Amino acid sequence: MNKFQILSIGISIALFATACSNNAGTNQGVGRNQTTQNKKIVNPHSNVRQMSKGATKATTIKEAPSTVNARYVEPSAKKVLHFGEKINRLYNRNLKDKYILQRLTSRTYWVQSNFYSTTFFVGKKGVLLFDPLEDRTDQLLAAVRKVTKLPITSVVYSHDHADHIGDASKMLAALKKSGAKPRIIASKATFDKQVYLKSKLPRPTEVISWPQGSFKFEDLTVQLHGFQRAGHSDDHSVWLLKDEGVLHAPDLINPDQPPFWRFAGSDTFLYHEQNLQDARKLPWKWVNGGHGNVGEKKDFDFDLAFIKDLKKAVGDALQTQKFGDFVDPKKGAHSAFLPAWLNAVSKKATDNLRPKYGKYYGFEYSTPPNAEMVAEWMFSYR
Repeated sequence: MNKFQILSIGISIALFATACSNNAGTNQGVGRNQTTQNKKIVNPHSNVRQMSKGATKATTIKEAPSTVNARYVEPSAKKVLHFGEKINRLYNRNLKDKYILQRLTSRTYWVQSNFYSTTFFVGKKGVLLFDPLEDRTDQLLAAVRKVTKLPITSVVYSHDHADHIGDASKMLAALKKSGAKPRIIASKATFDKQVYLKSKLPRPTEVISWPQGSFKFEDLTVQLHGFQRAGHSDDHSVWLLKDEGVLHAPDLINPDQPPFWRFAGSDTFLYHEQNLQDARKLPWKWVNGGHGNVGEKKDFDFDLAFIKDLKKAVGDALQTQKFGDFVDPKKGAHSAFLPAWLNAVSKKATDNLRPKYGKYYGFEYSTPPNAEMVAEWMFSYR
């Protein structure tokens, strides 16, 4: 672990929820008691509870333009999307609505609440749900119940980050009351990580081979495609609902937006491009990135083009912003030099990208920290 990664890990936990709460609101009446996810676990920094304080004050906010020239449509639990369509007014809907529900295929649905999204599949006997999103059990159950009365019989952990699977205990308790005891499915990498960390989240009851594996849910085959060299987290993977043409890929991409802060709170930028390229090659039509809008392959093309431009902008900035120019003996500590240099590099790169990308969602807030990660990558690997 190098010095940049240590700094990243130290600040990312605190800032990830802050970044969410600074950008958005939430629904009225949500999150009063939802900070208790598991017995003896309390999250006082719940981004849902924090966002709920400001949501009722929100007025209609101007939406950013589409990064892929999408046609915006009203969300529908009955009508499937067509290529080129995305959900309209998504930012405003997250501020004010309990959840946003969109049908992707005859049996697969995309649902988002408070800027986090997940996927569920309706079978003949039950429902397969990915990711019991932190502080969003009530919203997810309401969305499923809008579509079907069938029980949730399987729950998948996409990766071991609590903001995506932190409501596991609450979800299981709610399902138990209705008489359901679902399978809990995760990759071997996620299972091993939870064991290593002594995670208090419920353990998977079914473990899928890593990095490649699959499982059956009724007549559906779900394929696991793990990244052997993952940028976001060491157990990061994507899940392909094979016959549905839907890819569940949380924290890999925010469709219809430039990459989020520090590439969605990733451990490193080092493998991120390759992870995008590998996921894009798989046979799917729709992608759920865990955040952002419903996605297509053109969203991956946008991200890869943006990253190419970002790398060039950072490379150019490194040529003009020399480290030695930020050495100031008066600071009394050499640890002051590096942040000053990285800040100058990221600012220069962001300024260079603004004419082309500045109009897009979250550009001003996400690009500087993303530029810092790219600068660290260029500095470390030559």
